[in-house]
Amino acid sequence: MENDADRKRDYVLRTVEERGVRLIRLWFTDVLGRHKSVAISPAELETVFDEGLQFDGSAIDGYSRVQESDVLAVPDPGTFELLPWAAEDEPSGTMFCDITRLDGSPFPGDPRQVLRRNIGRAREAGFEMFCAPEVEFFYFADANGGIPQPLDGASYFDLTTADVSSDLRKRTLHMLEALSIPVEYSFHEDSPSQHEIDLQYTDALSMADAVMTLRLTVKKIAMEQGVYATFMPKPLNGVQGSGMHTHLSLFHDGTNAFHDPDGDDGFSAVGYGFIAGLLHHAREITAVTNQLVNSYKRINEGYEAPRFVSWARNNRSALVRVPIIKPGKTQSTRIEYRVLDPACNPYLAYSVILAAGLRGIEEGYELPAEAVDNLHELGPDDLASLGVRPLPSNLAEALDEMEASELVRDTLGDHIFKWFLRNKRAEWDEYQRQVTPFELERYLPNW
Repeated sequence: MENDADRKRDYVLRTVEERGVRLIRLWFTDVLGRHKSVAISPAELETVFDEGLQFDGSAIDGYSRVQESDVLAVPDPGTFELLPWAAEDEPSGTMFCDITRLDGSPFPGDPRQVLRRNIGRAREAGFEMFCAPEVEFFYFADANGGIPQPLDGASYFDLTTADVSSDLRKRTLHMLEALSIPVEYSFHEDSPSQHEIDLQYTDALSMADAVMTLRLTVKKIAMEQGVYATFMPKPLNGVQGSGMHTHLSLFHDGTNAFHDPDGDDGFSAVGYGFIAGLLHHAREITAVTNQLVNSYKRINEGYEAPRFVSWARNNRSALVRVPIIKPGKTQSTRIEYRVLDPACNPYLAYSVILAAGLRGIEEGYELPAEAVDNLHELGPDDLASLGVRPLPSNLAEALDEMEASELVRDTLGDHIFKWFLRNKRAEWDEYQRQVTPFELERYLPNW
């Protein structure tokens, strides 16, 4: 009897033949979440399904050392899509891949395999995590290292009917729909030339794939119009940076495990345990959810980026927010994790978030008191009296927290854990040696 994987594979082979597909692009990511691609012809597809595509992993950041370099890219047929931007005379398809060793075992340097492994752990505990990110980004006229030039001066929810930004976003939404990525909302964000696309809820692995596809699609559509799109967390001074606030929930046997009709505000003990786990391990996982030196410029400046380890029901200065649910919408019971930024590797970020939340449930962590004040307006003494800890203030501090974390090491595995720390320490050291425009403007005339 044909199983589900065989049916999906047969569908891909049949579609490639019927639609005259000329190229199939196999997608995967490196440890930092940068998109990688290799193209194969339809004649090779069945063999690649059977045997995987062998390539030199030592050429990919965070993958293999030279003496143990070869790995296999194994296409996931359930992710197959026809590329809507392909030329009419050269129809193309794409699939995400899992990376394995030559013996077929999961390759420990593959971020997608890391998320698969942690999803497996959650399933053993009876849970499946669903995600819905709010992905923010900027469009700029200049892409070559100069001062970024916004395309508009609009702000939150402004209706910009005739400008290039509005057209870019509309075309991007059409492309995402053609790639089977449903969009819930799209609008202009607070800052000049800043935009947001909110994706509809789905399981964590599918959502990580969708985030990768969204980033590629946004950049490609912009590039075609001579515009530069960036997911850099803080490209402009004095305005809000880009986050990727992510709504999360666990499901058990098809039912939202965060909902309890008899619980406080309809929220369950499982949900509060998940929040407690996130708060307990928040400082340890921040290097993964916010992996760039620049990520901490967004966090430190405030605006809507959380700076403190806290939770609340209706307080957007908190790290974890519990949104109010509409009557009769109990399946929408969720939390919002607000520190994530769109430059993260979504496979690794969702892995550490899931692991931290599950640890809180399993270990029965105590939930701190709810933050009812605007934390950005409180002084150090007030925060200390409330027992509120700050998030790491820079990448180096975040890496120190990560390095001491048994949970992050176990979640990522030794291979990625050690490589990530080495790579990011090197990034911090290089940043520390740079003379910045701030220093030149402040010190050169006076010293």
